Amino acid sequence: MKPKKVLDEAKNLNKRYNFFVTINENYKKGIPVSVKDNICTKGLRTTAGSRILDNYIPIFDATVIKNIKGKYGVVGKTTMDEFGFGSFSVNCAFNVPKNPLDETRTCGGSSGGSAGYTYASKYSNSSIGESTGGSISCPAAFCSVVGITPTYGLVSRYGLIDYANSLDKIGTFGKTVKDAARLLNDIAGHDEKDSTSIKKKKENYEKYLGKSPKLKIGIIKEFSRGEGINKEVDKEFWNGIKKLESEGIKYEDVSLKLTDIFVPAYYIIAMSESSTNLAKYSGMRYGASDELKGTFNEYFSHVRSNNFGKEAKRRILLGTFMRMAGYRDAYYIKALKIRSLIINEYKKLFKNYDVLLTPTMSILPPKFSEIEKLSPVDVYMSDLLTVGPNLAGMPMISVPAKKDKPVGMHFIADHLREEKIIQIGDFYERIRNLNQKTTEKNIKEDIVWGLHKN
Repeated sequence: MKPKKVLDEAKNLNKRYNFFVTINENYKKGIPVSVKDNICTKGLRTTAGSRILDNYIPIFDATVIKNIKGKYGVVGKTTMDEFGFGSFSVNCAFNVPKNPLDETRTCGGSSGGSAGYTYASKYSNSSIGESTGGSISCPAAFCSVVGITPTYGLVSRYGLIDYANSLDKIGTFGKTVKDAARLLNDIAGHDEKDSTSIKKKKENYEKYLGKSPKLKIGIIKEFSRGEGINKEVDKEFWNGIKKLESEGIKYEDVSLKLTDIFVPAYYIIAMSESSTNLAKYSGMRYGASDELKGTFNEYFSHVRSNNFGKEAKRRILLGTFMRMAGYRDAYYIKALKIRSLIINEYKKLFKNYDVLLTPTMSILPPKFSEIEKLSPVDVYMSDLLTVGPNLAGMPMISVPAKKDKPVGMHFIADHLREEKIIQIGDFYERIRNLNQKTTEKNIKEDIVWGLHKN
């Protein structure tokens, strides 16, 4: 394909949907791929969705970018919530991406631009994203694409602009499971520059495609039979389970303990770590700066107050409070202990089940007019189904329950068992495509939901 066609399409889509913060005018060759704007790209503006990094042009490539060079070409840097702080991609300092299924609705966050572009583009089948508490799975579900969040440490974080170091994971989006798995092949691998990188023999994840898996599924009943699941999400999710059951996949209801404290534990850890990470944006070395006057604290505060967004300021303040003397043990350290307990609860279930399954999100993508009415706590609680496996650092895949519908089937596996989520995700995708037929009823439902491709 001609690079000009790829760039022209990206620009036209951007005018309509705001998928990009920066489009790479120097894209010349390679499989077209987009990259979330918190992953450093040499010579290409990288903002992490924040005004404080508006003028930041990295002098080096993140390891994942080095890994794909020669085979792929970066079309542009995709729109995201500032530093990953959000579930709906409405906290970006530059633009808000619109859902390609319905422009009045969110793409999800924080990798909203990545998922939206992956769905809408005719030329690009995959994208590099990043997840801290669900930032790949959520937009994958809302934009009806595939999202793979790998085991923590499987993909190097070197060159990632951190949100929360102990939680951040770089992963992939794809139009299909094959697209997402193929890109994961290319970005995964040990990296000496990342102290959290896992020393694991490089694996070909594509070899797990096309299989008829003999896997036992545990359906987490707290997240699939409880209150708070949108009725349309519930319907599509259980229709998906019936498809699996009709093909001989066995499942059982399972109970996962501690689910009521997933969200507070996640946000305490994430905010505490993010407040530390954001301390370096002081107008002294890179990013936004100002006239040097007043005391250091006055200058520092002025730059940060003028260039951080509202949600970033909220998380800095809360995170700083939770790390203060007298509070660190009561909040941050206690949340870390709870995370260990949560990991143990998942491990217990994986002794008897190959994968665990929930809906990806409990809601349909909300309209922007609805998001404006939500409190911060309401937004945080929307992450309930995705923060657990992210806290545990376990691999997960979101696969559309039905093609072109914003409901995801969320398959979770034990650490470093990516082959299981890829097998079951690909299998589900194949049986879904075989069984799915367009009917007048489906078309009418699409129009009622407002979720149809224009």
